[in-house]
Amino acid sequence: MEYVRVTKENIENEHICCAISNNKDIQVSSKKAWLSGRFDEGLVFLKSTERGKCFIEYIPAENAWNPIIAEDYMYIDCLWVSGSFKGHGYSNDLLSACIEDSKAKGKKGLCILSSAKKKPFLAEPKFLKYKGFSVCDEADNGIQLWYLPFTDDAEPPRFKDCAKHPHTDETGYVLYYTSQCPFNAKYVPIVEQTANELGVPFNAVHIETKEKAQSAPTPITTYALFYNGEYLTNEQMNDKKFIKLVSQQKD
Repeated sequence: MEYVRVTKENIENEHICCAISNNKDIQVSSKKAWLSGRFDEGLVFLKSTERGKCFIEYIPAENAWNPIIAEDYMYIDCLWVSGSFKGHGYSNDLLSACIEDSKAKGKKGLCILSSAKKKPFLAEPKFLKYKGFSVCDEADNGIQLWYLPFTDDAEPPRFKDCAKHPHTDETGYVLYYTSQCPFNAKYVPIVEQTANELGVPFNAVHIETKEKAQSAPTPITTYALFYNGEYLTNEQMNDKKFIKLVSQQKD
């Protein structure tokens, strides 16, 4: 497998979004705009030369769009290998490249979000454990911060208090999200419209700066849905999923 690093110079010519082939799709343009704003902050996007879900995205932790304290660590936004790419060692390739690059940049280690049991759009905990990662902190909603230190004396990363105890003061449905996930550009407006049609209160909070992301009331900022102040899920909703969720909340 050959890999290519996406940069400001080649991003317009590279396929970077999962299962989205049209470069003019709002999801693609949204993701590319978000990436372009992060490259000068040290973000690395390494992907297979073939189209598909086979890539790693990481950034110095001080520039991560998450409420974490991880000085001199590298934060992995996403490591995603799926479909026909699974089972060929590509996850190992991508993670090894990240480790090598991070060590060369003088980082103390890596950190990434996961959970005790596999959750949608989060790293596979079994894979992380196999690669030497361990849990260094856990939020009240079960989202865990895992880390791979490069030295024995590296101080473990941790969540900020706002992420450690996810909660909002608003009633109804509140969604915190960023443009890091390309699907949000398409599906957040669909869910907003669905909520309006159902007559249920829904407030979508688009996190558009690193500073706001780092003070968000949730460890996951790409997609975090709350109901009456309590965290519900990080799983992206479409209209059908949201209708089902609302019906479950009424039961």
